[in-house]
Amino acid sequence: MDAELNVTYITLGGHVELYKYRYLYFVVMFTVYILIICCNSIIICLICIHKNLHEPMYIFIAALLLNSVLFSTNIYPKLLIDFLSEKQIISYSACFFQAILYYILVYSEFLLLAAMAYDRYVSICKPLQYATIMRKTTISVFLVLAWFLPACETAVAVVLNVNTKLCSFTLKGFFCNNSIYKLQCVHSRALSIYGVFMLLNVALLPVLFILFTYTRILIIAYRSCREVRTKAAQTCLPHLMVLINFSCFVTYDVIIVRLESDIPKTTHLIITLQVVLYHPLFNPIIYGLKMKDISKHLRRLFCL
Repeated sequence: MDAELNVTYITLGGHVELYKYRYLYFVVMFTVYILIICCNSIIICLICIHKNLHEPMYIFIAALLLNSVLFSTNIYPKLLIDFLSEKQIISYSACFFQAILYYILVYSEFLLLAAMAYDRYVSICKPLQYATIMRKTTISVFLVLAWFLPACETAVAVVLNVNTKLCSFTLKGFFCNNSIYKLQCVHSRALSIYGVFMLLNVALLPVLFILFTYTRILIIAYRSCREVRTKAAQTCLPHLMVLINFSCFVTYDVIIVRLESDIPKTTHLIITLQVVLYHPLFNPIIYGLKMKDISKHLRRLFCL
């Protein structure tokens, strides 16, 4: 009983007219969640099953889609429970854990996209050295770093956040992200500086690296024959589309938190819904339609 009394609960105040539309919200979001799980899982399974897809590019795509499934699973189950609950509350510890996991997966996505960009760069700009550079060991290192590095850097943020006191207990959102820091009585300067460092280190630097590699690829492709240009377009265009979509998603997230008090509640809900709806569905659609080998296996699967 004492333990229950010591638990701090946060009210998720970002829902709009939940009592009126709770069942509509639940059906729509449950359908979207099932679609996200199915679409991503089908392509992951195809990559695992078919040996001609056991190449670095497809392995990174499978990792990216797995990341989307984990990202959605971090948000949707709690969201669906809240739609059917009388009170939309979450313990502070659970909310903090959701926010930490949220940003680990966001930063992992940037690093996975950077690894994919490097793979395409080596494939197109250094084709004779591709087999030597992109070995199984190299792929394994990239995959481990993509999840391990954000986890380690986020762990430092957790340490800096220890023993903080809350002065507000209503979160202006329907899931926990860095807006949780708005609830604290005193905003830690060290945590703010470290947050900027993390944003630069695991978001901005990978984006700059991706832009550099694709610039090199475009230069090489422009100077090369039509076959090389076609290969570059077929393999790089989906990655660029995903990068642009994901960068817009992260920009939304940063802007929403900074302008939270100035954004109407309904507008805030609509923008945040776009963040959690579009991107996890966007990845499998783009890679399923635009990647020739994956598209071929998908057509065979659904024809059968």
